[in-house]
Amino acid sequence: MANTQGPEGNYDPAGSTQMFRAFVDDPQSTRQQAAPAGPRIGLIVGVIVAVAVVAVVAWLALK
Repeated sequence: MANTQGPEGNYDPAGSTQMFRAFVDDPQSTRQQAAPAGPRIGLIVGVIVAVAVVAVVAWLALK
């Protein structure tokens, strides 16, 4: 007789699919992804300020 279940034995792929769907459809995951928008804006402003400071220092050094 041939083993039609594969090397894992009693592995049920439907269980993994159900866990994946529960993870994807979790309403809390969408709330967690929307939260980092505030710190991202702060990071962008920080990078712009850092570039401006470096430009001013370079301008003063070459003056």
